[in-house]
Amino acid sequence: MAYSRALIKLSGEALMGEKPYGIDPEIVQSIANDVSKVVENGTQIAIVVGGGNIFRGLKGSAAGMDRATADYVGMLATVMNAITLQDGLERAGVPTRVQSAIDMQQIAEPYIRRRAIRHLEKGRVVVFGGGCGNPFFTTDTTAALRAAEINAEVVFKATKVDGVYDRDPKKFSDAVKYDNLTFQDVLANEIGVMDSTAIALCKDNKIPIVVFNIFQPGNIAKAISGEPIGSRISNSS
Repeated sequence: MAYSRALIKLSGEALMGEKPYGIDPEIVQSIANDVSKVVENGTQIAIVVGGGNIFRGLKGSAAGMDRATADYVGMLATVMNAITLQDGLERAGVPTRVQSAIDMQQIAEPYIRRRAIRHLEKGRVVVFGGGCGNPFFTTDTTAALRAAEINAEVVFKATKVDGVYDRDPKKFSDAVKYDNLTFQDVLANEIGVMDSTAIALCKDNKIPIVVFNIFQPGNIAKAISGEPIGSRISNSS
């Protein structure tokens, strides 16, 4: 494997599959099975999960909710997804711990950096829920932050598309896929792969980002092994 410790950013939308809302148990189990194969090969995996399949803070704010309140509701949604993902991973035989940035003693550990690293060293998957615990920050930023904190070698952004394009490939048939980009390219051209705070964090900490399609079975293992899959964003093109 090309990486010994990696962080996967999994969107909430990825967990709902083709459903219009909520969680598709088959998709969750498929992702869990792919992660289990990677863990068996010795790679330490942490996961940051979003909550957009249940509630998105920005949409709540746009509908008239207070932005901070809407973001807190979104954080609670990420914990629901994290617990669901934990169940799928443990069904696949992978010991898993959920750590929440919002204190929920009955269902998750509090986020403690040293404890998270120790879990990883023992071969457990750590799923981070609750965002970073503060409103106005996305789970993309949380992924970059946690990756830096646990000394991850790479951030994998698992999405519904097979990489980064210059425009929406679902709307434009002539959309061009980028195989390699620099962080500066993304920031300067405002390419919407992750929010600018997350990109800047990864840039400053020299953590590459690989964007790939999570729905293709085996893609997680391919990405971890260093195969040229999806789009890679780093400090050098």
